[in-house]
Amino acid sequence: MTSDSKIMKNKHNFSDKNFSGKDPKGLENILEVSFKNQNLFQEALIHRSYLNEHPECSLKHNERLEFLGDSVLELLVSEYLYKEFQRPEGEMTNLRAALVNSETLGEIAKKLKIEDYLFLSKGEAKDTGRARTVLLANALEAIIGAIYLDKGLTEASRFVRKNILSALPDILKKEIIKDSKTQFQEISQERFRVTPRYEVLKEWGPDHAKRFLVGLYLNKTIMAQGQGFSKQEAEEAAARKALQALNSNTKL
Repeated sequence: MTSDSKIMKNKHNFSDKNFSGKDPKGLENILEVSFKNQNLFQEALIHRSYLNEHPECSLKHNERLEFLGDSVLELLVSEYLYKEFQRPEGEMTNLRAALVNSETLGEIAKKLKIEDYLFLSKGEAKDTGRARTVLLANALEAIIGAIYLDKGLTEASRFVRKNILSALPDILKKEIIKDSKTQFQEISQERFRVTPRYEVLKEWGPDHAKRFLVGLYLNKTIMAQGQGFSKQEAEEAAARKALQALNSNTKL
């Protein structure tokens, strides 16, 4: 039995030194969060692909925590923007999107060294491309979900303010506020009086590396298609193609 399997089998003993090659306390120190429920912390770091290779694992993968963390993050960012920025709803929506997209969260996860502590399959561990950025963003959201469950909303808010909202000055400075979806929606509503609609046309690949093909529609007409490792990424890709077509004055 491998050392990482021993950790998974003995889920109540989180003092093992071999945690993806690192002491888990090291990540707690980086995050500046001390978890009471260490199993919850560990679950936040388990990717679905790891369980495929380790069926003996007694813990679950992190996707449910990711779902929760996504909502907690959106709430905390929304509350902060509402209190600190006297801006219209549309601008606050753009700011929030720039803060919580997979690119921003993935970069923050890299700075926090979360990648060093993830449980991944051997194949997933070798992937360093775009899919890894999405995976890291999802793991960060899962950690936020775990913090919320273990420590409460106040501690989750402290973590989000320190590690995510701290990226806001750079976003404002670089003016990277409006994503492609937001830009295309504004243009389509102004020019065509129609709100874009996105629909998943196809899904393929294993659960741990699923890809999506999304269509962008105005009314019943498909205007562009985009692919990505998440629905959000595919929607953004479709909107980006639609914007490029508009900018080049070609038919969408």
